[in-house]
Amino acid sequence: MLDIVTKRRIDSARDILVGKVPDPKSQVEQITIGLIYKFMDDLDAEAEELGGKRKFFSAEFSKYGWAKLMRSGLSGHETLNLYAEAISRMPENPGIPALFREIFKNAYLPYRDPETLKAFLKIIDEFSYEHSEKLGDAFEYLLAVLGSQGDAGQFRTPRHIIDFMVSIADPAKTDVVLDPACGTAGFLISAYKHIIRANTDLDGHVQLTPDERGRLADNFRGYDISPDMVRMSLANMYLHGFTAPKIHEYDTLTSQERWNEYADVILANPPFMSPTGGINPHKLFGVDSNRSEVLFVDYIAEHLTPNGRAAIIVPEGVLFQNQSSYIQLRKMLVEGYLVAVISLPVGVFNPYSGVKTSILILDRSISRKGEHIAFFKVSNDGFELGARRRPIIKDDLPAIRNELTSLFSHFRSTGSMKNASVQTGLIIEKKVIADNDEYNLTEQVYRSDPTNISALWPMVPLRDVCIIESGSREKGGAVDQGIPSIGGEQIDAEGRIRWEKMKYIAVAHFKSMQRGVLRRGDVLIVKDGATTGKTGIYISDEPAAVNEHVFSLRASAQILPNFLYHTIRSSQFQDRLRPYIKGIIGGINREFGELLVPLPPLDVQRKVVDEIDRYELEIEDARSSIEGLKAKIPAALDRIWGLTTDDEAQEKT
Repeated sequence: MLDIVTKRRIDSARDILVGKVPDPKSQVEQITIGLIYKFMDDLDAEAEELGGKRKFFSAEFSKYGWAKLMRSGLSGHETLNLYAEAISRMPENPGIPALFREIFKNAYLPYRDPETLKAFLKIIDEFSYEHSEKLGDAFEYLLAVLGSQGDAGQFRTPRHIIDFMVSIADPAKTDVVLDPACGTAGFLISAYKHIIRANTDLDGHVQLTPDERGRLADNFRGYDISPDMVRMSLANMYLHGFTAPKIHEYDTLTSQERWNEYADVILANPPFMSPTGGINPHKLFGVDSNRSEVLFVDYIAEHLTPNGRAAIIVPEGVLFQNQSSYIQLRKMLVEGYLVAVISLPVGVFNPYSGVKTSILILDRSISRKGEHIAFFKVSNDGFELGARRRPIIKDDLPAIRNELTSLFSHFRSTGSMKNASVQTGLIIEKKVIADNDEYNLTEQVYRSDPTNISALWPMVPLRDVCIIESGSREKGGAVDQGIPSIGGEQIDAEGRIRWEKMKYIAVAHFKSMQRGVLRRGDVLIVKDGATTGKTGIYISDEPAAVNEHVFSLRASAQILPNFLYHTIRSSQFQDRLRPYIKGIIGGINREFGELLVPLPPLDVQRKVVDEIDRYELEIEDARSSIEGLKAKIPAALDRIWGLTTDDEAQEKT
């Protein structure tokens, strides 16, 4: 558990760097290098106290020792030059192991301000290697600032989701544990802690022999394509007691060197995004695809030992996309690997990503013998699902974990899930899943629900396919000109924005807003007041916001914004929405996000939107024709009264 003092030190180090090193990733790298530098000196000092010799800072590298770097009388510029030279030369140091050379590879000081460096080194000096477990937790906290690595489709997995997945996979002390897209090694560290806890007695003593500890250290492996991620994984593992962590810079999807390495437990949140043109994988994969999410799941399944288990985060499209590679993957999983699907709500990865995801649980021994797959839905994970992710009381994860543990125990004692009792989940026979030809793994396809009016498509809660948030109070930000602020009166009956009635907020206020900031494609629902329920869509790229009387719905990757808009405006949805409206004062209850909406494949969504767009164009054309015909009526009336002749009337029209 991260203690307050260590957290304060990490925060202070970041605060010192932020003026010179604004990029969070670079801040993490600088703090990592500083910590490892200090720890190497601590280890040398410890060796000297025990009668040994220094090895990290010896011979020509002795001049870089921490005490010499921090000695009084050294000017700021001298300190800066010595430190910059030390970290750049450290990969040449013959006295440090390959792990440290990897961490220091390409290291440099990105600023030349002596005062910043001296303040930074003073904070690093407060850390000590003797508290390595605390420092490991501190490093995990530090890695949390990395945020999104969006260009690679990567983003940080929340710690509680990692721990949840690890508890279900339940790695044991003899298991080989792998993360083939390890990032900063969060899954590996969680698995290691899980094993230590399972082998600790009531007095807090770890019951592992020296041989078991050695095997445990050898059994943890990680791959990542990014050298920066590898460096941080190595540091993270080292700070948690792994003196020689097996983290490799390796492209899991295109390299073959490690194809024949298998694992008993695989844990991963692989990158979702594929480069333009797709991945160009080698020919060893069982599924023919160029999509990274398909290839990673295929890789994980194929690299499990005969009794292996896995927990994988996947984008929701893996469950229902109808392209042949997705269907082929799901068929393979159902027939020999998959035991459970856990649907996560939109917002779990906020503020980094709004993508809708699920967790696939694989267990080869259970799947090989069993005839059922369990489905669970997480509505709340213990945190708000908005951008701030503040803790809340509602948390479905413990109950689902207990249900799955009980379910697997029931299977091992009876050989079947058929008669197992589950309160929060759904158990479906594999043959039922196979009967739909596409091996759809969306729970709503199989759930008997009287409100499920779609016989063709899965029905999912609205909140699972979009982020729902309301605007904030203007708090004095209203101005005559500035950033458009949309309320109920700025949305007409056709869903268009009425710019002639627009109100505005100050630019400075807009920049300070935490919610309610619009993007193109956001769907708008008036939440209270005289126009409660009116729905619109924002189709501009200009900066704008909604006020506190309007909900904005931002579509996830699984639903097109225009399809979401037409779904919300449909009579079927509006009929379901009415019970959530508590008059114009109470407005719409936020729980309307639980309403089920159909989720066909994206190609079907596009066809529906295109069809509606075509009808709307025809309506506009018809409306123009009607207006033209109306214009002819006065001339005809003039003829009734003899005010014009037929020829004159014809000329007028």
